[in-house]
Amino acid sequence: MHEQFDAFYVSTFPRLLRQLTLVTLDGDQAQDALQEAFVRAWQRWDRISAYEDPEGWVRTVAYRHCVSHWRRMVTARRAAPRLAQADSVSPVASAEVVSVRRALADLGPDQRAVLVLHELCDLSIEEIAATLRVPRGTVKSRLARGRAALAELLRDDPEDPEPLRRTAIPAQPTTYAVPEVRDVLGS
Repeated sequence: MHEQFDAFYVSTFPRLLRQLTLVTLDGDQAQDALQEAFVRAWQRWDRISAYEDPEGWVRTVAYRHCVSHWRRMVTARRAAPRLAQADSVSPVASAEVVSVRRALADLGPDQRAVLVLHELCDLSIEEIAATLRVPRGTVKSRLARGRAALAELLRDDPEDPEPLRRTAIPAQPTTYAVPEVRDVLGS
């Protein structure tokens, strides 16, 4: 039983940490929340391992832990500028990665969370609604507005010699190129 959990932890932790860091814009907070979620999963592993999506359960618990922290500390707005600072971005990050991360940091936490959960975590509208505890319509609205805002933030600058339009998220959900965004952000 413990070997099964260990394998689950090793295979999912890095991916979940990247996803949660993009949602929270705070690597330390993401790691703390994820560790808490894995502790809870380990305590209930006999039940959690039987779930259809144990990784989704851990992601949801970690995200909700972050939401509780945000509500208590009211720090979500102050965390966003830290991600955009050059010293917080990996020195090997390409210009596209930096641009997308900065654009995500400029979005509100609600739109950013929905975009990351849908586009990087492959959660459905229903799963996101359950995770965030909001109606499906709210998820759809945030997703559409987040895509439009991200596309605007990433639009080509005529004076910029390196256009980033290929990484921008179009406003229309039906034309959204998920693999390109995943390639840029990593999943």
